[in-house]
Amino acid sequence: MAHTSDTPDTRTPAQIEADIKSRREVLAETLDEIGVRVHPKTIVGDAKARIASNVDHTLGRAYVGVNRVVSDVKAKFVDEEGSPRLERIVPVAVVAVGLVGLLALGTRRRRS
Repeated sequence: MAHTSDTPDTRTPAQIEADIKSRREVLAETLDEIGVRVHPKTIVGDAKARIASNVDHTLGRAYVGVNRVVSDVKAKFVDEEGSPRLERIVPVAVVAVGLVGLLALGTRRRRS
């Protein structure tokens, strides 16, 4: 119970001692909590947790982006039933084989 200078204190010495003891306990708990919060290990742990959370968030966004790109590419080469779209696969395969052939030919010419 708070005592103000305008009102007389009607508490007994035992009540005053109990109030002091109670306030000391609350103050000790508060100081312990502050000590834990400002301890270097706590600060480092909190920083690590924030960094891990940010990394997880960034990786999650990257996964969603890559998954979207893969789905878009797959949709171009596979129809809704999962069958390959040969009209799109064959031209890409021909271009790929042509590029590999040109690279192989270029490598042979440099060695000769």
